[in-house]
Amino acid sequence: MRVKPERRISYGVIVSLGDTYDIHNSELRLHVNALNHPHSDRSSAATSYTLLEQVRQQDQAAWFRLTELYGPLIYHWCRQSGLQAEDSADILQEVFRSLVTHIGGFERSKANGSFRAWLYTITRNKIRDHFSVRADKPTAAGGTDAHLQLLGVPDRELDESQLDQCFGGLMHRALNIVRGEIKETTWLAFWRSTMDDIAPAAVADELGISVASVWQAKSRVIRRLRELVD
Repeated sequence: MRVKPERRISYGVIVSLGDTYDIHNSELRLHVNALNHPHSDRSSAATSYTLLEQVRQQDQAAWFRLTELYGPLIYHWCRQSGLQAEDSADILQEVFRSLVTHIGGFERSKANGSFRAWLYTITRNKIRDHFSVRADKPTAAGGTDAHLQLLGVPDRELDESQLDQCFGGLMHRALNIVRGEIKETTWLAFWRSTMDDIAPAAVADELGISVASVWQAKSRVIRRLRELVD
């Protein structure tokens, strides 16, 4: 697997820039069976309030998790806008600095949208600022829209369905986080029963554990995933 460059940002966190993962495996088993929510709607999925509340309380581990989950996504948006790698890394740092200041004011609502939508807006504004400084030109005739066209930055919002396309990558990173937190047997019990869709009894026999342990492993991992991304 190709190693991506890394960048140190606020709170001493190192974020991998970019995603090297191939998001398949039946689209990560339909985003881990929609986290076992029978009425789950992935287009309206929000970053866990558990995680955000911990971030608001300046929990270092929570900040690390947030940057680990969303750093590659911010970097992806920057690169999509036409920024070079170094400039994208700088914008990534600026976005997280802004989050340190403003995350206390974020509240998910129908009007405000998801955390991802809010994060995209912050990122887009930082990209606009970057191009504005680089352009060093007066506002074009026609106001804000014309000025943005002059700067080459699209004046558009991503709707929730478009933002949802990023969810596979987020889930993949969340899975990697959880894997590092639990025992290998617990991970294998979850993965084989959920992602490989093997019957719990067969998984139990394969791993030499009880069927109840397989169900407990699955429940534990999904609960932790929900804390990170749901």
